[in-house]
Amino acid sequence: EIKAMLETLGISSLDELVQKTVPAEILDDSLLNTGEPADEFSAIKLLKSIAEKNTVRRSYIGMGYTGTITPPVILRNILENPGWYTQYTPYQAEISQGRLEALLNFQTMVCDITGMEIANASLLDEATAAAEAMAMIARINPKRNCFYVSSSCHPQTIDVLKTRAEPMGIKLIVTDENKFVTDENTLGILVQYPTSDGKINDYADVCDKAHKNGILVAVAADLISLAILKPPGEWGADIVIGSAQRFGVPMGYGGPHAAFFATHKKYERKVPGRMIGVSIDVHGNPALRMALQTREQHIRREKATSNICTAQVLLGVMAGMYAVYHGPASLKKIAGRIHGLTKILESGLVKLGFEQLNSDYFDTLKIKSPKTAEIKMEAEKQSMNFRYFDETHLGISLDETSTLENVNDILRIFSKALGKSP
Repeated sequence: EIKAMLETLGISSLDELVQKTVPAEILDDSLLNTGEPADEFSAIKLLKSIAEKNTVRRSYIGMGYTGTITPPVILRNILENPGWYTQYTPYQAEISQGRLEALLNFQTMVCDITGMEIANASLLDEATAAAEAMAMIARINPKRNCFYVSSSCHPQTIDVLKTRAEPMGIKLIVTDENKFVTDENTLGILVQYPTSDGKINDYADVCDKAHKNGILVAVAADLISLAILKPPGEWGADIVIGSAQRFGVPMGYGGPHAAFFATHKKYERKVPGRMIGVSIDVHGNPALRMALQTREQHIRREKATSNICTAQVLLGVMAGMYAVYHGPASLKKIAGRIHGLTKILESGLVKLGFEQLNSDYFDTLKIKSPKTAEIKMEAEKQSMNFRYFDETHLGISLDETSTLENVNDILRIFSKALGKSP
Protein backbone atom coordinates (compact mmCIF):
# COMPACT_ATOMS: atom_id res chain seq x y z
CA GLU A 1 0.00 0.00 0.00
CA ILE A 2 2.86 2.39 0.81
CA LYS A 3 4.44 1.64 -2.55
CA ALA A 4 1.15 2.27 -4.37
CA MET A 5 0.64 5.60 -2.58
CA LEU A 6 4.22 6.72 -3.31
CA GLU A 7 3.79 5.83 -7.00
CA THR A 8 0.56 7.86 -7.10
CA LEU A 9 2.41 10.82 -5.64
CA GLY A 10 5.38 10.32 -7.97
CA ILE A 11 7.78 9.93 -5.04
CA SER A 12 10.36 7.20 -4.52
CA SER A 13 10.41 6.94 -0.70
CA LEU A 14 8.89 8.13 2.56
CA ASP A 15 12.07 10.14 3.27
CA GLU A 16 11.59 12.02 0.02
CA LEU A 17 7.95 12.65 0.95
CA VAL A 18 9.03 14.17 4.27
CA GLN A 19 11.71 16.32 2.62
CA LYS A 20 9.22 17.68 0.10
CA THR A 21 6.55 18.28 2.76
CA VAL A 22 8.41 19.70 5.77
CA PRO A 23 10.27 23.03 5.30
CA ALA A 24 14.05 22.52 5.43
CA GLU A 25 14.52 25.09 8.22
CA ILE A 26 12.47 23.01 10.67
CA LEU A 27 13.36 19.51 9.43
CA ASP A 28 15.55 17.56 11.85
CA ASP A 29 17.23 14.51 10.28
CA SER A 30 18.91 13.35 13.49
CA LEU A 31 17.79 10.12 15.12
CA LEU A 32 15.58 10.41 18.18
CA ASN A 33 17.31 9.46 21.42
CA THR A 34 14.59 7.11 22.62
CA GLY A 35 16.86 4.54 24.25
CA GLU A 36 16.60 0.80 23.94
CA PRO A 37 13.18 -0.73 23.20
CA ALA A 38 11.36 -2.23 26.19
CA ASP A 39 8.54 -4.72 26.62
CA GLU A 40 5.35 -3.75 28.47
CA PHE A 41 6.46 -5.18 31.83
CA SER A 42 9.76 -3.30 31.75
CA ALA A 43 8.10 -0.07 30.59
CA ILE A 44 5.55 -0.19 33.45
CA LYS A 45 8.35 -0.88 35.94
CA LEU A 46 10.29 2.15 34.64
CA LEU A 47 7.22 4.39 34.76
CA LYS A 48 6.52 3.33 38.36
CA SER A 49 10.08 4.18 39.36
CA ILE A 50 9.67 7.65 37.83
CA ALA A 51 6.26 8.16 39.49
CA GLU A 52 7.74 7.26 42.89
CA LYS A 53 9.91 10.39 42.68
CA ASN A 54 6.79 12.54 43.13
CA THR A 55 6.34 13.97 46.61
CA VAL A 56 2.82 13.24 47.87
CA ARG A 57 1.54 16.07 50.06
CA ARG A 58 -1.80 17.00 51.52
CA SER A 59 -3.13 19.91 49.49
CA TYR A 60 -5.25 22.63 51.06
CA ILE A 61 -4.59 25.17 48.30
CA GLY A 62 -8.07 25.11 46.74
CA MET A 63 -8.31 27.42 43.69
CA GLY A 64 -10.69 25.00 41.95
CA TYR A 65 -8.72 21.82 42.71
CA THR A 66 -9.67 19.81 45.76
CA GLY A 67 -9.55 16.26 47.03
CA THR A 68 -12.52 14.02 46.32
CA ILE A 69 -13.50 10.41 46.97
CA THR A 70 -14.17 8.38 43.84
CA PRO A 71 -16.78 5.74 44.72
CA PRO A 72 -15.22 2.30 44.09
CA VAL A 73 -18.10 1.25 41.84
CA ILE A 74 -17.36 4.24 39.55
CA LEU A 75 -13.62 3.61 39.73
CA ARG A 76 -14.07 -0.06 38.76
CA ASN A 77 -16.87 0.11 36.25
CA ILE A 78 -16.21 3.44 34.52
CA LEU A 79 -12.72 4.90 35.05
CA GLU A 80 -10.95 1.53 34.68
CA ASN A 81 -13.37 0.10 32.12
CA PRO A 82 -12.20 0.33 28.47
CA GLY A 83 -15.84 0.34 27.41
CA TRP A 84 -16.03 3.77 29.04
CA TYR A 85 -12.52 5.21 29.12
CA THR A 86 -12.11 5.02 25.34
CA GLN A 87 -15.23 7.11 24.75
CA TYR A 88 -15.13 10.39 22.88
CA THR A 89 -17.88 12.09 20.92
CA PRO A 90 -21.01 9.96 20.27
CA TYR A 91 -21.34 10.76 16.58
CA GLN A 92 -23.06 7.43 15.82
CA ALA A 93 -26.17 7.63 17.99
CA GLU A 94 -27.37 4.17 16.96
CA ILE A 95 -24.43 2.54 18.79
CA SER A 96 -23.96 5.13 21.54
CA GLN A 97 -27.19 5.10 23.52
CA GLY A 98 -25.57 4.22 26.85
CA ARG A 99 -22.98 6.94 26.54
CA LEU A 100 -25.58 9.46 25.40
CA GLU A 101 -27.77 8.60 28.39
CA ALA A 102 -24.82 9.10 30.76
CA LEU A 103 -24.07 12.51 29.22
CA LEU A 104 -27.75 13.49 29.36
CA ASN A 105 -27.60 12.61 33.03
CA PHE A 106 -24.58 14.93 33.44
CA GLN A 107 -26.48 17.77 31.73
CA THR A 108 -29.57 17.20 33.89
CA MET A 109 -27.47 17.14 37.06
CA VAL A 110 -25.79 20.44 36.14
CA CYS A 111 -29.15 22.08 35.41
CA ASP A 112 -30.60 20.89 38.72
CA ILE A 113 -27.66 22.10 40.81
CA THR A 114 -27.08 25.44 39.07
CA GLY A 115 -30.75 26.35 38.67
CA MET A 116 -30.37 26.89 34.92
CA GLU A 117 -32.50 25.64 32.01
CA ILE A 118 -29.97 23.94 29.74
CA ALA A 119 -26.42 22.62 29.98
CA ASN A 120 -23.98 21.18 27.49
CA ALA A 121 -22.24 17.80 27.64
CA SER A 122 -19.06 19.20 29.28
CA LEU A 123 -16.12 21.38 28.26
CA LEU A 124 -12.35 21.22 28.74
CA ASP A 125 -11.89 22.90 32.15
CA GLU A 126 -13.14 25.83 34.23
CA ALA A 127 -10.76 28.45 32.81
CA THR A 128 -11.56 27.71 29.16
CA ALA A 129 -15.26 27.44 30.02
CA ALA A 130 -15.03 31.01 31.35
CA ALA A 131 -13.43 32.06 28.07
CA GLU A 132 -16.25 30.31 26.20
CA ALA A 133 -18.78 32.21 28.31
CA MET A 134 -17.10 35.50 27.39
CA ALA A 135 -17.09 34.52 23.70
CA MET A 136 -20.76 33.54 23.82
CA ILE A 137 -21.72 36.83 25.47
CA ALA A 138 -19.74 38.65 22.77
CA ARG A 139 -21.83 36.84 20.14
CA ILE A 140 -25.02 37.92 21.92
CA ASN A 141 -23.81 41.55 22.38
CA PRO A 142 -21.72 42.04 19.20
CA LYS A 143 -21.77 45.87 19.28
CA ARG A 144 -20.09 46.05 22.69
CA ASN A 145 -16.49 45.20 23.53
CA CYS A 146 -15.83 45.66 27.27
CA PHE A 147 -15.87 42.65 29.60
CA TYR A 148 -15.45 42.97 33.37
CA VAL A 149 -13.89 40.17 35.42
CA SER A 150 -13.91 40.07 39.19
CA SER A 151 -10.41 40.08 40.68
CA SER A 152 -11.78 37.42 43.06
CA CYS A 153 -11.86 34.85 40.24
CA HIS A 154 -9.25 32.08 40.17
CA PRO A 155 -5.96 33.44 38.76
CA GLN A 156 -5.74 30.73 36.09
CA THR A 157 -9.19 31.74 34.85
CA ILE A 158 -8.17 35.39 34.61
CA ASP A 159 -5.02 34.44 32.66
CA VAL A 160 -6.97 32.39 30.10
CA LEU A 161 -9.51 35.19 29.69
CA LYS A 162 -6.69 37.66 28.97
CA THR A 163 -5.27 35.35 26.31
CA ARG A 164 -8.65 34.79 24.67
CA ALA A 165 -9.84 38.42 24.84
CA GLU A 166 -6.90 39.91 22.95
CA PRO A 167 -7.46 38.30 19.51
CA MET A 168 -11.22 38.82 19.87
CA GLY A 169 -10.75 42.56 20.32
CA ILE A 170 -12.41 42.52 23.73
CA LYS A 171 -11.27 45.02 26.34
CA LEU A 172 -10.83 43.00 29.52
CA ILE A 173 -11.01 44.85 32.85
CA VAL A 174 -10.07 42.91 35.98
CA THR A 175 -11.22 44.66 39.16
CA ASP A 176 -13.30 44.31 42.29
CA GLU A 177 -16.94 43.58 41.41
CA ASN A 178 -18.00 46.63 43.39
CA LYS A 179 -16.02 48.77 40.95
CA PHE A 180 -17.67 47.45 37.77
CA VAL A 181 -18.74 50.33 35.48
CA THR A 182 -21.66 48.85 33.63
CA ASP A 183 -22.48 51.12 30.70
CA GLU A 184 -23.65 50.80 27.09
CA ASN A 185 -20.24 49.51 25.99
CA THR A 186 -20.10 46.67 28.55
CA LEU A 187 -21.04 43.31 27.03
CA GLY A 188 -20.76 41.13 30.14
CA ILE A 189 -19.26 40.40 33.54
CA LEU A 190 -17.80 37.35 35.29
CA VAL A 191 -17.86 36.72 39.04
CA GLN A 192 -16.72 33.76 41.19
CA TYR A 193 -19.09 32.02 43.64
CA PRO A 194 -17.63 31.45 46.22
CA THR A 195 -14.62 33.68 45.48
CA SER A 196 -11.15 32.28 44.92
CA ASP A 197 -10.17 33.23 48.48
CA GLY A 198 -13.34 31.66 49.89
CA LYS A 199 -15.82 34.48 50.48
CA ILE A 200 -19.50 34.04 49.63
CA ASN A 201 -20.88 37.24 48.08
CA ASP A 202 -24.47 38.15 47.32
CA TYR A 203 -24.45 39.13 43.64
CA ALA A 204 -28.19 39.77 43.25
CA ASP A 205 -27.75 43.56 43.10
CA VAL A 206 -24.82 43.20 40.68
CA CYS A 207 -27.04 41.11 38.38
CA ASP A 208 -29.97 43.52 38.59
CA LYS A 209 -27.77 46.50 37.74
CA ALA A 210 -26.17 44.62 34.83
CA HIS A 211 -29.47 43.45 33.35
CA LYS A 212 -30.89 46.99 33.42
CA ASN A 213 -28.05 47.93 31.05
CA GLY A 214 -28.44 44.91 28.76
CA ILE A 215 -25.35 43.23 30.22
CA LEU A 216 -25.09 39.47 30.68
CA VAL A 217 -23.73 37.90 33.86
CA ALA A 218 -21.51 34.81 33.88
CA VAL A 219 -20.80 33.02 37.16
CA ALA A 220 -17.94 30.61 37.85
CA ALA A 221 -19.37 28.37 40.56
CA ASP A 222 -18.18 25.59 42.86
CA LEU A 223 -20.47 22.65 42.07
CA ILE A 224 -20.49 20.90 45.47
CA SER A 225 -21.08 24.19 47.31
CA LEU A 226 -24.30 24.65 45.33
CA ALA A 227 -25.73 21.65 47.17
CA ILE A 228 -26.26 23.99 50.14
CA LEU A 229 -25.89 27.49 48.66
CA LYS A 230 -28.53 29.38 46.67
CA PRO A 231 -27.88 28.43 43.01
CA PRO A 232 -26.85 31.23 40.61
CA GLY A 233 -29.87 30.58 38.41
CA GLU A 234 -32.08 31.82 41.26
CA TRP A 235 -30.31 35.15 41.72
CA GLY A 236 -29.89 36.31 38.13
CA ALA A 237 -27.02 34.49 36.41
CA ASP A 238 -27.23 34.19 32.62
CA ILE A 239 -24.41 31.64 32.33
CA VAL A 240 -22.99 29.33 35.01
CA ILE A 241 -19.67 27.59 34.43
CA GLY A 242 -17.20 25.70 36.56
CA SER A 243 -15.35 22.45 37.12
CA ALA A 244 -17.01 19.12 37.91
CA GLN A 245 -13.74 17.82 39.41
CA ARG A 246 -15.17 17.67 42.93
CA PHE A 247 -17.71 15.11 41.76
CA GLY A 248 -15.46 12.07 42.06
CA VAL A 249 -12.69 13.02 39.62
CA PRO A 250 -9.17 12.83 41.15
CA MET A 251 -7.02 15.99 41.06
CA GLY A 252 -4.56 14.28 38.71
CA TYR A 253 -1.76 16.87 39.08
CA GLY A 254 -4.06 19.55 37.67
CA GLY A 255 -6.07 17.77 35.02
CA PRO A 256 -7.88 16.73 32.99
CA HIS A 257 -11.25 17.62 34.49
CA ALA A 258 -14.65 18.14 32.93
CA ALA A 259 -16.10 21.64 33.01
CA PHE A 260 -19.81 22.38 32.96
CA PHE A 261 -21.61 25.14 31.06
CA ALA A 262 -25.24 26.05 31.79
CA THR A 263 -27.44 28.87 30.53
CA HIS A 264 -30.98 29.87 29.52
CA LYS A 265 -32.84 28.02 26.78
CA LYS A 266 -33.11 31.20 24.69
CA TYR A 267 -29.33 31.05 24.15
CA GLU A 268 -29.19 27.39 23.09
CA ARG A 269 -27.95 28.19 19.56
CA LYS A 270 -25.07 30.22 21.00
CA VAL A 271 -23.83 27.53 23.39
CA PRO A 272 -20.36 26.05 22.69
CA GLY A 273 -19.95 22.32 22.50
CA ARG A 274 -22.57 19.61 22.31
CA MET A 275 -25.93 18.96 23.87
CA ILE A 276 -27.58 15.58 24.14
CA GLY A 277 -31.32 15.51 23.54
CA VAL A 278 -34.21 13.03 23.67
CA SER A 279 -35.77 12.09 20.34
CA ILE A 280 -37.85 9.25 18.86
CA ASP A 281 -36.48 6.47 16.65
CA VAL A 282 -38.10 4.98 13.52
CA HIS A 283 -40.07 2.56 15.72
CA GLY A 284 -41.53 5.34 17.82
CA ASN A 285 -39.41 4.57 20.87
CA PRO A 286 -37.51 7.19 22.88
CA ALA A 287 -33.93 7.57 21.65
CA LEU A 288 -31.03 9.88 22.38
CA ARG A 289 -28.90 11.85 19.96
CA MET A 290 -26.58 14.82 19.80
CA ALA A 291 -29.24 17.50 19.50
CA LEU A 292 -26.78 20.35 19.07
CA GLN A 293 -23.16 20.55 18.00
CA THR A 294 -22.84 24.22 17.08
CA ARG A 295 -19.11 24.22 17.78
CA GLU A 296 -18.19 21.65 15.18
CA GLN A 297 -15.76 22.85 12.52
CA HIS A 298 -16.99 20.20 10.09
CA ILE A 299 -20.47 21.76 10.24
CA ARG A 300 -19.85 25.48 10.72
CA ARG A 301 -16.17 25.78 9.82
CA GLU A 302 -15.03 29.36 10.54
CA LYS A 303 -18.40 30.10 12.15
CA ALA A 304 -17.90 27.39 14.78
CA THR A 305 -18.62 28.64 18.29
CA SER A 306 -15.31 27.26 19.53
CA ASN A 307 -12.10 25.65 18.41
CA ILE A 308 -11.17 24.46 21.90
CA CYS A 309 -11.70 20.83 22.90
CA THR A 310 -15.35 20.81 23.86
CA ALA A 311 -15.91 17.51 25.62
CA GLN A 312 -14.46 15.52 28.48
CA VAL A 313 -16.76 12.56 28.01
CA LEU A 314 -15.23 10.09 30.48
CA LEU A 315 -14.88 12.69 33.22
CA GLY A 316 -18.32 14.15 32.57
CA VAL A 317 -19.78 10.66 32.81
CA MET A 318 -17.92 10.08 36.10
CA ALA A 319 -19.21 13.35 37.57
CA GLY A 320 -22.77 12.56 36.53
CA MET A 321 -22.55 9.06 37.97
CA TYR A 322 -21.10 10.47 41.20
CA ALA A 323 -24.30 12.51 41.57
CA VAL A 324 -26.42 9.43 40.83
CA TYR A 325 -24.43 7.32 43.29
CA HIS A 326 -24.89 9.80 46.16
CA GLY A 327 -28.26 11.35 45.33
CA PRO A 328 -29.42 14.84 46.43
CA ALA A 329 -29.55 14.10 50.16
CA SER A 330 -26.01 12.69 50.31
CA LEU A 331 -24.60 15.53 48.21
CA LYS A 332 -26.04 17.98 50.74
CA LYS A 333 -24.58 15.86 53.53
CA ILE A 334 -21.11 15.92 51.91
CA ALA A 335 -21.28 19.69 51.41
CA GLY A 336 -22.51 20.17 54.97
CA ARG A 337 -19.72 18.03 56.38
CA ILE A 338 -17.07 20.02 54.46
CA HIS A 339 -18.52 23.28 55.74
CA GLY A 340 -18.79 21.89 59.28
CA LEU A 341 -15.11 20.92 59.37
CA THR A 342 -14.19 24.36 58.03
CA LYS A 343 -16.14 25.97 60.89
CA ILE A 344 -14.29 23.79 63.41
CA LEU A 345 -10.98 24.83 61.85
CA GLU A 346 -11.96 28.50 62.02
CA SER A 347 -12.93 28.15 65.66
CA GLY A 348 -9.57 26.58 66.51
CA LEU A 349 -7.61 29.25 64.64
CA VAL A 350 -9.51 32.08 66.34
CA LYS A 351 -8.80 30.51 69.75
CA LEU A 352 -5.10 30.54 68.86
CA GLY A 353 -5.39 34.27 68.17
CA PHE A 354 -5.50 34.29 64.36
CA GLU A 355 -7.91 36.51 62.40
CA GLN A 356 -10.15 34.82 59.84
CA LEU A 357 -11.29 37.37 57.23
CA ASN A 358 -14.20 35.67 55.42
CA SER A 359 -17.48 36.57 57.10
CA ASP A 360 -19.34 34.01 54.98
CA TYR A 361 -17.61 31.00 53.50
CA PHE A 362 -18.12 27.42 52.37
CA ASP A 363 -14.84 25.50 52.55
CA THR A 364 -12.08 28.12 52.38
CA LEU A 365 -10.65 30.34 55.10
CA LYS A 366 -8.52 33.43 54.54
CA ILE A 367 -6.26 33.96 57.52
CA LYS A 368 -4.33 37.07 58.47
CA SER A 369 -1.08 36.27 60.26
CA PRO A 370 2.29 37.93 60.88
CA LYS A 371 3.66 34.38 61.21
CA THR A 372 3.03 33.26 57.62
CA ALA A 373 6.70 32.41 56.99
CA GLU A 374 6.86 30.24 60.12
CA ILE A 375 3.56 28.56 59.21
CA LYS A 376 4.82 27.77 55.72
CA MET A 377 8.05 26.31 57.05
CA GLU A 378 6.23 24.08 59.54
CA ALA A 379 3.58 23.05 56.97
CA GLU A 380 6.24 21.95 54.51
CA LYS A 381 7.87 19.86 57.23
CA GLN A 382 4.52 18.12 57.68
CA SER A 383 4.05 17.70 53.87
CA MET A 384 1.12 20.11 53.68
CA ASN A 385 0.48 22.77 51.06
CA PHE A 386 -1.47 25.92 51.94
CA ARG A 387 -2.19 28.89 49.68
CA TYR A 388 -0.01 31.93 50.39
CA PHE A 389 -1.45 35.24 49.17
CA ASP A 390 1.35 37.44 50.52
CA GLU A 391 3.60 37.76 53.57
CA THR A 392 0.70 38.17 55.99
CA HIS A 393 -2.23 36.29 54.41
CA LEU A 394 -2.79 32.62 53.63
CA GLY A 395 -5.69 30.41 52.64
CA ILE A 396 -6.81 26.91 53.61
CA SER A 397 -9.43 24.92 51.69
CA LEU A 398 -10.95 21.70 53.03
CA ASP A 399 -12.70 19.05 50.94
CA GLU A 400 -14.53 15.72 50.93
CA THR A 401 -11.40 13.81 51.98
CA SER A 402 -10.71 16.06 55.00
CA THR A 403 -11.13 14.63 58.48
CA LEU A 404 -11.16 15.93 62.05
CA GLU A 405 -7.64 14.53 62.37
CA ASN A 406 -6.55 16.68 59.43
CA VAL A 407 -8.06 19.75 61.10
CA ASN A 408 -6.12 19.00 64.29
CA ASP A 409 -2.91 18.55 62.26
CA ILE A 410 -3.41 22.00 60.72
CA LEU A 411 -4.06 23.56 64.12
CA ARG A 412 -0.87 21.99 65.47
CA ILE A 413 1.11 23.68 62.69
CA PHE A 414 -0.32 27.08 63.57
CA SER A 415 0.28 26.44 67.23
CA LYS A 416 3.95 25.56 66.63
CA ALA A 417 4.37 28.69 64.51
CA LEU A 418 3.35 30.69 67.56
CA GLY A 419 5.86 28.82 69.70
CA LYS A 420 3.13 27.06 71.65
CA SER A 421 3.12 23.38 72.51
CA PRO A 422 0.74 21.43 70.20
